Amino acid sequence: MKEHHIGIIMNGVTGRMGTNQHLIRSICAIRDEGGLPVGPDAVIIPEPILVGRNINKLKKLSETHGIKEYTTDLDKCLSEERFQIYFDAQTTDRRVESVRKAIAAKKSIYCEKPTAVDLKSALELHQEATAAGVKNGVVQDKLWLPGLLKLQSLIRSGFFGQILSVRGEFGYWVYEGEDELLQRPSWNYRAEDGGGIILDMLCHWRYVVDNIFGKIKAVSNIGATHIKKRWDEAGKPYECTTDDSAYTTMELENGIIVQINSSWCVRPRRDDLFVLQVDGTNGSAYAGLRQCMIQPRQATPREVWNPDIDRDHNLFEAWQEVPDTKPVENAFRSQWELFLRHVVLDEPFQWNLLEGAKGVQLAEIALQSWEKRQWLEIPPLD
Repeated sequence: MKEHHIGIIMNGVTGRMGTNQHLIRSICAIRDEGGLPVGPDAVIIPEPILVGRNINKLKKLSETHGIKEYTTDLDKCLSEERFQIYFDAQTTDRRVESVRKAIAAKKSIYCEKPTAVDLKSALELHQEATAAGVKNGVVQDKLWLPGLLKLQSLIRSGFFGQILSVRGEFGYWVYEGEDELLQRPSWNYRAEDGGGIILDMLCHWRYVVDNIFGKIKAVSNIGATHIKKRWDEAGKPYECTTDDSAYTTMELENGIIVQINSSWCVRPRRDDLFVLQVDGTNGSAYAGLRQCMIQPRQATPREVWNPDIDRDHNLFEAWQEVPDTKPVENAFRSQWELFLRHVVLDEPFQWNLLEGAKGVQLAEIALQSWEKRQWLEIPPLD
């Protein structure tokens, strides 16, 4: 058996997402299963080193999950040839500087999004990586969610006929922190620390829309800071300086209209924390993180508006579930595996730093739309 050992610098994975999704459910899971099979007699074995600012957190995380090495010295790691990949899951405001160092050190780059707090910096990272000839990728995890994979399969099969519109709802109630434990870090609500739901979530919606439904032509967006005061991890009150909700409409080049509401100030009454409803001439679908329901044209009930009588049937009962036909891996792991194959075997990987910059572009123009109170075009970056 041929073993491809690949060193991975994992910077900033002491946070909730970095620990659970990238470290435990992706890299550790691949390692614990003996590596990623890439043929009948070859495997890729990831060998991570944890990097961060808090040595005690790094030590505890390493010991808990059997990671041999950890350090606060990023520069030393970047100088060592045994580490071929640099992964960044830091807060957004720290990402550009570290990724730029890793590009200069000729490491393959894989990082979370947003790749930067502004489009200029995001494009510079793409340009620098291209000039340096280093392989690069950006996390675009929602494309591998089971519910959205089923949705993509329906599109490929022609189920919808002509797609007319897409409606999305994302979010949940995030405690203010005065009397309850926070579910999200407090920096999410401070602009000076790279926070804001528009910068965070519209980077997701860019790759979801671009890859599944079509290229975005224009956007109209309004944001809000509904909750003005929150309490941080130490119980100290602070003023929220960035948006916690966004109400976004996108016009696609193919004529599809997409509307997505994103909020950390909503108590969901829907099937999941993120759902997409797609309506077409021949059928509709309603996809969450793992499930997908459909209503074909032939099974669409005839509805008549009459507010003066009680409903005689439940609207939910007219939908059918798309069955699971095969096991599906964790979405983050699925993309990690593709990136590892890209680095080791030179297989194609389309979700690069330019795609990451497109997400920052949509967020930046959406913020401008909110400020100007108008529709704005999305110029091409290709």
